[in-house]
Amino acid sequence: MNTVRSGRSAAIDGILLLDKPAGITSNGALQRVKRLLRAKKAGHTGSLDPAATGMLPLCFGEATKVSAFLLDADKTYRVSARLGRATDTGDAEGQEIATGPVPALDAAEWQSILDGFLGESRQVPPMYSALKKDGKRLYELARKGETVEREARPITVHAIDLLEAAGTRLVFRVRCSKGTYVRTLVEDIAVRAGTVAYTRNLHRECVGDFDPRGVLDMEAVTALAAEGSDVLAGHLLPPDEGLQGFPAVALDADAAGRVRHGMAVRVADTSATGLVRLYGPGGPADFIGIGEQSEAGEVRPKRIFGGG
Repeated sequence: MNTVRSGRSAAIDGILLLDKPAGITSNGALQRVKRLLRAKKAGHTGSLDPAATGMLPLCFGEATKVSAFLLDADKTYRVSARLGRATDTGDAEGQEIATGPVPALDAAEWQSILDGFLGESRQVPPMYSALKKDGKRLYELARKGETVEREARPITVHAIDLLEAAGTRLVFRVRCSKGTYVRTLVEDIAVRAGTVAYTRNLHRECVGDFDPRGVLDMEAVTALAAEGSDVLAGHLLPPDEGLQGFPAVALDADAAGRVRHGMAVRVADTSATGLVRLYGPGGPADFIGIGEQSEAGEVRPKRIFGGG
């Protein structure tokens, strides 16, 4: 990792797990940390709504090459819903559009309803979303009072657990696939229970394989930067940290060299298939990049590090 010199941008490589505060966009949070690090190149993975909080992986330098792969990762959220009221945006920022009676259900009954959303299904995205229709963002159309047909998209709910159910308050934790709109999930859960609801608070606890214990809030990031941007850079995670769900494949010096030049190689271990992490003879510190391995043991490079 390069040392950051005061007043200059530097080639910083790594990932910072930010606990995004409420009231700021994901890109706004990224730009703030980028300035503190004085980094040249930066990107984030998995946008959070401005009102939402929680883990936002910020990628710098070479680590931006893993962004696309992190977008596909599962996400875990802690969700607080307000039962008995619905808003046009599906969250607390919107205007009330409907009310309904709050069902008198016990914890077991609520968990049974939640369990009904486990597995694969199809979900219609909300109008207040950044998806495009005929070149325009859906939320732009929604703000004009327009509603357009949206195609249902496949999602998967891997786990969903009740945390609290009291009066108009429903709190649960959900681990779901990319593309899942939690606001829509809350509305669908409410319908299943015979009422309406909106998302009051949304906190993302985890993205993919990252350890949530490594998250820093903006106050901590700012304090570390005050000691020196190089001090903050020392808290970045290596680029392969978020890819631990991919099998690791070790290459000898010859194979590593060929892969770095964009060439396919064969490996003796054929147990791993699909996307894999590639390492050179230097071991865990010698991360080459991401490859794709066939059942026959052929490894083709997908995204190689160190090439700019």
